[in-house]
Amino acid sequence: MNAGRAAEIRNLRGLKNISWLSSRQLNRLAAALTINSVEKREIIIDDKHSPESAYILLSGVARITCRNRKGDRTLVIMVAPGMVPGFPPPVPGISYNFRCEAVTQCQVGTIDLEKFIEISLGIASEDFKRMALSYLGRWDLVQLRCANFMSCTLEERLALILLELSDNFGVKEKRGTRLTVPARHKDLADLVGASRPRVTEFLIQFERAHYLIRDDGHLIVCRERLESFLAQAHPRTNNH
Repeated sequence: MNAGRAAEIRNLRGLKNISWLSSRQLNRLAAALTINSVEKREIIIDDKHSPESAYILLSGVARITCRNRKGDRTLVIMVAPGMVPGFPPPVPGISYNFRCEAVTQCQVGTIDLEKFIEISLGIASEDFKRMALSYLGRWDLVQLRCANFMSCTLEERLALILLELSDNFGVKEKRGTRLTVPARHKDLADLVGASRPRVTEFLIQFERAHYLIRDDGHLIVCRERLESFLAQAHPRTNNH
C-alpha cells in the first residue's frame, strides 16, 4: 500500500459517522472514492445532483442551506467531516432548493451510492432503501413542516443550537467547549428562525448569565449551565 492510500484510510477511520467500518471496508472505500478539492463558497452538491451518489466530507467545514418561504437562502445544518447528509425527498407544492456549500476549503470524496451500501452493509442498494423507508416512514416530511422548534421559546431554541454546534464543532477546554467555527449572529438567527437583533440580544443575556464566553472572536459554550437552563425550562425532558 502506498503512503497516499494509507493516509486516505487513516483519514476515513477518523471520521465520526463512518468510523465503525472495518479495516477491510475502509480499504475498499478508499479505493473506490473519487476525491476532489472544493474551494471556499463553492457548491459541493445541490438538489440537481443525482441522488444515486454518496458524498463524504474528508476535510474542512461545509453547510447545507435552503430557500425559505420568502425566497431567501438560509442556513439549515453545519456539516462536519463525515458523510454529507442526503437531502429530504421533495414535498409537493414546496421548493426548498437545498444545497451543500463549502465554508472552508474542503476535500470531498464521491462514490456511487449502490457501491457504498454494498461495501458498508453488504446488501443491495434497493434492499437497503426498502428497509429504510419501512423503518423511517416519512418522518422527513413531518420534520420539514415542523422545523420551528415547537413548544420552545427563542431563548431555548438558541440554547439548543449552541449545544448542537458544540457537539459537532467543539473542543473541550477548562472554561467550556470552544466552537471551532465562527458563530455569526446571522447564521444563528437562520438556525433558530429569528431576527439577528433578537439573537444578539439573547447572546448578550447568555454571556451575562455565564452560559457562554466570548474569547478572541470565538464562543466558548458552557454546556453544563445551558443544559441546566433547559432542564429548568422543560423539567420532564431528560435530554436535548
